[in-house]
Amino acid sequence: MPLSVLRVPAQSLTEARNRAPMAVLSIRMIGDPILRTPAAAVTDFGPELARLVEDMTETMIDVEGAGLAAPQVGIGLQVFTYRVDGVEGHVVNPVLETDGASQGESDVEGCLSVPGLGSYVDRTRWARVTGKDAAGQDVVVEGTGMLARALQHETDHLRGTLYIDRLAGEDRKNALRAIRSADYNRVTSRTAAQRSLTLGSSFTPGAATARGAGPTGAFGRATR
Repeated sequence: MPLSVLRVPAQSLTEARNRAPMAVLSIRMIGDPILRTPAAAVTDFGPELARLVEDMTETMIDVEGAGLAAPQVGIGLQVFTYRVDGVEGHVVNPVLETDGASQGESDVEGCLSVPGLGSYVDRTRWARVTGKDAAGQDVVVEGTGMLARALQHETDHLRGTLYIDRLAGEDRKNALRAIRSADYNRVTSRTAAQRSLTLGSSFTPGAATARGAGPTGAFGRATR
């Protein structure tokens, strides 16, 4: 059965700015066209961009994610936030470099826009992104392990790529089969309903940790 998705138009920064004040944003789910649309480069480094970064950071923390890209909250711009092992920040217009051996099956990778699923994804051990911060200043973020995985995952989002696109063989077949099932429609609906409880606030209730079963967030971290 095909995945049923509520089609919500992408927002401009001005529309996002004019919405009712909120800190926690709604996360788009797989099937939403904006997740498959390459994001545009940011050209205006003003207060609207700063507000977007603040709201994305609040949203990422609320759902206990390791990262969040602007298309995931309905904004088609090259911006992502990250929060891994105490390192937190954001990058605008990132350019990704990767090197080194594969991380192998070091950690389960999931996605806030593909709730309830997770799999091993082939990522390099080292990654670096260069770009700008919300004020237009140069920024460089470099890391290995989980941070490298996050940088690669979020940059993929800005290209219209989801982690499931990098799966192969039985892992890919199983993921696509799960997404097409009627049960997965219930998973996405339940996840959206749970997340909606904190929209507009920075309140973060406790989330149950799950790995290999139940809801998993970005890179296998617990989320709602």
